[in-house]
Amino acid sequence: MSALEPRDAGTGTESNTGTAVEAAIPVPPAESGGVLGRTYRALSVGIVSVVFLIAFEATAVGTAMPVAARELHGIPLYAFAFSAYFTTSLFAMVLSGQWADRRGPLGPLATGISAFGAGLLLSGTAGSMWTFIAGRAVQGLGGGLVIVALYVVISRAYPEHLRPSIMAAFAASWVIPSVVGPLAAGSVTEHLGWRWVFIGIPVLVVFPLALALPAIRRRASGPADPAAPVEPYDRRRILLALGISLGAGLLQYAGQERNWFALLPAVVGFGLLVPAVRGLLPPGTGRAARGLPSVVLLRGVAAGSFIAAESFVPLMLVTQRGLSPTMAGLSLAAGGGTWALGSYVQSRPRLEPYRERLMVGGMVLVAAAIAAAPSVLIDWVPVWTVAVAWAFGCFGMGMVIASTSVLLLKLSAPEEAGANSAALQISDGLSNVLLLAAGGAAFAALGGGAVGAVHGAAAGVSGSHPGAFAVVFLPMAVVALVGAWVAARVRTKP
Repeated sequence: MSALEPRDAGTGTESNTGTAVEAAIPVPPAESGGVLGRTYRALSVGIVSVVFLIAFEATAVGTAMPVAARELHGIPLYAFAFSAYFTTSLFAMVLSGQWADRRGPLGPLATGISAFGAGLLLSGTAGSMWTFIAGRAVQGLGGGLVIVALYVVISRAYPEHLRPSIMAAFAASWVIPSVVGPLAAGSVTEHLGWRWVFIGIPVLVVFPLALALPAIRRRASGPADPAAPVEPYDRRRILLALGISLGAGLLQYAGQERNWFALLPAVVGFGLLVPAVRGLLPPGTGRAARGLPSVVLLRGVAAGSFIAAESFVPLMLVTQRGLSPTMAGLSLAAGGGTWALGSYVQSRPRLEPYRERLMVGGMVLVAAAIAAAPSVLIDWVPVWTVAVAWAFGCFGMGMVIASTSVLLLKLSAPEEAGANSAALQISDGLSNVLLLAAGGAAFAALGGGAVGAVHGAAAGVSGSHPGAFAVVFLPMAVVALVGAWVAARVRTKP
C-alpha cells in the first residue's frame, strides 16, 4: 500500500518492506562510519537536538505542573493539562504524515517546532487553567507535526542497520534533561515562579532549527520519489484525524464532568472516535493481529499506561509526602538514564533475534514499576521507592518504545513511512488521551480535586484521599501487563 493512496495505513506489505526500504537508500561503503560518521554527523546531531528540546520541555513542565495547576485553581483539570497535548497531536500526526510523504519532512518539522514554542508562551502567560490548557493544545499540534516528520527523516536518510542506533541516540538525549530539567524547573518555580519555566524554554528552539533544518534539506527533503507526480492530500484521512481529535477531547471532557449531562459528549465522542480509529490504524490492530498491527497496538498500550501513571507521580509526591516540586521531579530523573540504557540494549546487533523477548520483558518491568509507585502512599515506605521503581520501568520502556519504532520502519516501504509512522504515533497519543481521561476521571471522583496548597509554594499541604492516586496506578499496571501479551505477537510468523 502506498501512503499516497486513500487507503488505511499499514495494509499490504509486512514481510518484504524491510528489503524495499534498504534498497531504496543506497549506502556507499564510505558511509559505514555509524550515525556520528562524517556522512551522518550533522543530521544526527541536528535531529537529536530536536528530541533534546522536547525532552527538556517534558521533564521541566512536568515538574512545574502541580504548582501551575494550584495557582490557576485547576487541580480538578490536572489530567486535562496533559491530555490536551495528546488530543491535538492526533490530528497533527496524520497531517504531518501526508505532508511529509508528499513534500518531504522539512516543512512539517519547521512548522511543528515553531508551534511548539508558541504553545509554551501561551501556557506561560495564561491567566486561567483553560487558557493554560489551550497552550498545551497548541504545543500538541507542534509536537504531532515534529514526531512524525522525524520518523520520515530516519526512514529516508538512514539505512536499516543504523536505525536502532539513531533510536538509541534519541533515548540518550533524554538523560541530561531528566536530571537538569527537574533541577532547573524546580529552582525556577520556587524562586521566580512556574511561568518562567514555560516562557524560558522557547529560547531553546533556535538551536535545533539552525542545526537540523540544513542537514535535513540536504539528505531528506522532497518527496520519496521526485519523479512521481505529487498526489493530492487524502481528505478522508484528514477528516478522520479531525474526528479522532474531537472524539478524544469530548471523552476527556465527559470524564471530568461526572454528571448525567456528560453522557451526551461521551456518546458523541465515542461515535466520532470508533470510525476514525478503524480508518487510521492498520486493520487488525484492535485484535492484536501479528506483525504491524501488533506493533502499533503495543506502542499505544505501553505509552498510554506509562504516561498516564507518570503524570500523577509528581502530584502524588508533592501532595501526599510533602516533597518540593524540585525533589518530586528528581524522583523521575534516574529514569532518563535507564530509558537510554534500555534503548541501547535493544540496538545491539547480537540481540536482534531476541527482540520479541526483550519487549515482553520490558512490559513486565513497566507493569511492576507502575504497581509499586503507589506504595509511597503508606507513610513508612521511603519516598525513594518511586525513584527505584521508575528506573526499572523506564529501562523496560526504553527497550519497548525503541523496538516498536525499529519494527515499524522495517515493515514500511519508503513511500509508506509517513502514514505508518502517523498510525504508530496516533496509537501512542490516543492511548495517552483515553487512559489519562480514565485515570483523571477516577482521580477526581475519589477526591483528587481536593488537593490544597503545594509544598514550597504556600504554607502547608492538604492531601486528597490516597485512594484517588491508587485508582490511577493500579489499573494502569494491569494495562501494561496486557502489553506483555501483545509484545509476544509482533512477529509476522508465530
